[in-house]
Amino acid sequence: MPRLTSTALALLVVGLAATLGAQDFDLVIRHARIVDGSGAPAISGDLAMRGDRLAAIGKFAGRGRTEIDAAGRVVAPGFIDVHTHSEDVAELPVAENFIRMGVTTIVTGNCGSSKLEVGEFFNAIVQAKVALNVATLVGHNTVRGQVMGGSFARPPTAVELEKMRALVEQAMKDGAVGLSTGLIYLPGTFAKTDEIVALAKVAAAHGGIYASHMRNEGAGILKALDELTTIAREARIPAEVSHLKLSSPAAWGRADEIIAYLDRARAAGLTITHDQYAYTASSTGIGTLIAAEFREGGRKQYLARLADPATKARMIAEMKDSIAKGQRGDFTYAVVASFKTDPRLNGKTIPEAAQLLRGAATLDDQIETILDIEARGGASGVFHGMSEPDLVKFLAQRFTMIASDAGVRKFGEAVPHPRGYGNNARVLSRYVRELKVLSLEDAVRKMTSLPAQTFRLKNRGELKPGFVADVVIFDPAMISDPSTFVDPHHYAVGFSDVLVNGVPVIRGGQLTDARPGRPVKLADL
Repeated sequence: MPRLTSTALALLVVGLAATLGAQDFDLVIRHARIVDGSGAPAISGDLAMRGDRLAAIGKFAGRGRTEIDAAGRVVAPGFIDVHTHSEDVAELPVAENFIRMGVTTIVTGNCGSSKLEVGEFFNAIVQAKVALNVATLVGHNTVRGQVMGGSFARPPTAVELEKMRALVEQAMKDGAVGLSTGLIYLPGTFAKTDEIVALAKVAAAHGGIYASHMRNEGAGILKALDELTTIAREARIPAEVSHLKLSSPAAWGRADEIIAYLDRARAAGLTITHDQYAYTASSTGIGTLIAAEFREGGRKQYLARLADPATKARMIAEMKDSIAKGQRGDFTYAVVASFKTDPRLNGKTIPEAAQLLRGAATLDDQIETILDIEARGGASGVFHGMSEPDLVKFLAQRFTMIASDAGVRKFGEAVPHPRGYGNNARVLSRYVRELKVLSLEDAVRKMTSLPAQTFRLKNRGELKPGFVADVVIFDPAMISDPSTFVDPHHYAVGFSDVLVNGVPVIRGGQLTDARPGRPVKLADL
C-alpha cells in the first residue's frame, strides 16, 4: 500500500475537515414551510444554523447537534418591532410578551422619549442579559427636556440648540438608529420645524432615520404630514410615520387621501415609510386630553393653573371644544389603563370613573375627573378612536410595517392595551387567515425584511445564509391573540419556537432560561 506524504496527508485532513464542517450544524429545523421574509412564496425545506448565523436553507446534507421537527409549520425570520416603548427592558429582561408573539428584535426610544445616554443603555442591556435584541432611537423630547430646563414654550437659544445637537451626535455615535419626535407631547409640542430639521440633519449624517409621532392624526393630519415631509426633504433623511392612523370620527374615511399623499411624496423622491398596530384604539397618557399649554412647566405649574378660576375655565372650554370637533360626544372612548394613585379606576371609562369618584357622569363631571387624575400624578389610558376600514387600507400598503407601540409588560399589572401581547398574532389571525387582507408572505415581510431595511438593521429580517439566526416557528391555523381590552394579560398563542441569535428562548411552547439578546447598533453597519 503506497504511503501518503506528509503534505498529502495534511491536504487530506483539511479536505476531510471541510467536508465534515459543511455537514455539521449546531441546530437544524426540519420539514419546514419556509417563509423567508422577502415576500416570495413559501417553500418546503430545512433550515440550518451555526452559532448565531444561518448556514443553509432548503435542501442540504448534514445533521445538527440539535434538531427541531417543524412538522409543516411556518418557519420565518424573527419579527422586528420598530415601534416600542421599552426603555425599561434591562429591568424586565425576559420581555416575554414580545417573544411570545414572535418578536426577536425591538426598536425603542419612539415618540420623542428615550434613554439620553445610549451607550449606558446598551451597557445595561448587556449586563442584564436580555432575551431579545434591542435597538434604540434618540428622543427629541428627552434631549429638549435635558437642555431647556423646564422652560419649553419657546424656541431654544443658539447655545441650547447646539447642546441639543451635541446630545444627538453622541447618541448616534453610541449606536442609535435615528431621531424620534413626539409632537403631541411635552416638550416637543412647542418645537418649531426648523429645530427638528437641525437635529434630524445630525441623525442623517450618521445614516439614521427620522421617526415621528406627528402633531396631528385627526382632522389636521395633512398639515402634520407637510411638516414630516419638509423635515425629510430639508434634512435629507428617510422619514417614518409612527403608527399611521386617523384618530377621530371627524377624520374617518380619509385613508385614500392620506395614502395618495404618501405616494406623491415617495414619487417626488422622499423615502417615507409607516408603521401600524392592528387595533382601532391607541394608548397614551390621560393627560393628553388636556391642552399642552396648561401642562407645560410640570406638575407644580399645572396645579397653580388649575387653582386659578379663569385658567381652569379656559381648560374646560378647550376640552369641550376638542370633544365637539372630534365628533365624539363625550369621553366614553377614553379608558383608564393604569392609575397608580387609585387603581380602582383601572379599566374604567372616563364616565365610569366620574360616576365612581363624583357620583355623576355628565360631561362636566368627566372633565373634572380628567383634571383630577392629572393633578394626582396622571394615568395611562386606552383611547378607542379609529375605524377598521381605514385600518385595513393602511395595513395593505406596501410600505406599512407591523409595530406594537407597546412596552415590556408586567404580567397581571393594570389594564394595558392588548397590543403589547397580541399585535403580531392579531395580524396573522384576523388580517391574514380570517379577512385575507394580506397574504401570509406579505404579512411576514412587513414584520421582518421591511423593518430591517427601513431601520438599516444589517443581516436581519430574512432567512439567508450568513444572516443572523433570529427565527420563529408557528402554526398559522392556530395563531390567536386572546388578549382583549377588558382582559389583556394573555400571551399570544400558536408560536411553538422562537430563536434569538441561534438560541431557543421559546422551545416547544415553553419559555427557556436563555437570554441571548444583545444591543443592535447603527455602528454595526
